[in-house]
Amino acid sequence: METKFKTFIEKQKLCQFEDKILLTVSGGIDSIVMLDLFVKAGYSCSIAHCNFKLRGKESDEDEKFVCRLAAQYKIPFFTKSFHTSEISKEKNISIQMAARELRYKWFEMLRKKHHFKYIAVAHNANDSIETFFINLTRGTGITGLTGIAAKSDKIIRPLLFAFRKDIVTYCKKNELQYREDSSNNTTKYARNLIRHELIPLLKRFNPSFENTMIENISKLYETEQIFSDVIAKTKNNLLKQKGKQWLIEVEKIKMLNPIKTYLYEIFKDFEFNKDQAEDIHNLISSQTGKYICSDTHTILRNRNNLIVEKNKNEKIVSKKITIKTKKITLPVSLCFKICDADKFQLIKDNHTACLDFNKITFPLELRKWKQGDYFYPLGMKGKKKISDFFTDKKLSLYDKNNTWLLTSGDSIVWVTGMQIDERFKITDRTKKVWVVQLGI
Repeated sequence: METKFKTFIEKQKLCQFEDKILLTVSGGIDSIVMLDLFVKAGYSCSIAHCNFKLRGKESDEDEKFVCRLAAQYKIPFFTKSFHTSEISKEKNISIQMAARELRYKWFEMLRKKHHFKYIAVAHNANDSIETFFINLTRGTGITGLTGIAAKSDKIIRPLLFAFRKDIVTYCKKNELQYREDSSNNTTKYARNLIRHELIPLLKRFNPSFENTMIENISKLYETEQIFSDVIAKTKNNLLKQKGKQWLIEVEKIKMLNPIKTYLYEIFKDFEFNKDQAEDIHNLISSQTGKYICSDTHTILRNRNNLIVEKNKNEKIVSKKITIKTKKITLPVSLCFKICDADKFQLIKDNHTACLDFNKITFPLELRKWKQGDYFYPLGMKGKKKISDFFTDKKLSLYDKNNTWLLTSGDSIVWVTGMQIDERFKITDRTKKVWVVQLGI
């Protein structure tokens, strides 16, 4: 077991011998064996134990047991108690999810504070098989069928090579003491139901079922690597970033097969779930202006493209501009200054508005456009609806919603970044020029 332990760490490149390792020890047989193997291998280790206060006196006795064990091995010991049930209710999540969030947040805090290289968790091969079936019932796709990873960033799992029977044998051989968690025997939890009922049933069909499953998981992991590589190359070919937006040509998407699988994999990074793949598929055949949203992003059909942009949680709906205002940064960055007309040289670019100061009534307002808005575009005699102006400019829904109007009373002075109003332009009779610059 000791040799297999060292070999697995080296083969999987879990850590280096000189690395400081934080061992997560519950007091159960798996974590006790992991602790013993690390200590015998000569690693620099410390113990972290969580008391979730879920089993009354039993939880407290676990904490005392692990504390004594740390003293016996002469290694540093950290412990923390959590009001897990209360937090579960507050966040409206399961007890298991609350405990998971609490412990990993605390482990990471310890890792950073005490400069541990990795956090070691005592999952074994049987845990990986059980995770396979849990994910299978949840419909997580191929990624969820690859078991538990031996290494995930700063989390390492050095016992994944061993089955539970191997751990029991090692424990007996080395006369190790451990604590039994009474909750492991109940079948009200999905994992325990799989462990105590499903897997024993499957072993009746194939006595070597556990070994077969580990081989299957290994093959699925390799298949998933190939799958992920193809998806990554496809995404790189399709997704073109333009500023804060991502553009995808509709015709290229139509060539994908199976298209819904590709759509899910391409857009899941934007928080679209597998059920929305059908909606994205329908969006491809829809007209310009149609869109769908996830919690974080929106996909818009705009002519020959799908455009993806992060949702804006803007609380600012308007902003007052006074005569004393020199600069604002929200909702957009604008700078303001007054210049004498006789010394002023006209600046001709879309990001600068040069306006006749005496034609402006303060305070001005910076706001979003609304239906019915109109202005007199520079160089035109008649008025034009803002909506028609946007259409002529071929603006997408995103661009329309992200455009701000600078207004004086009921009049639009400037469609920021695009066009000023004819009525506010500077002329030969202008005495002072009010200069507004966007993005400075």
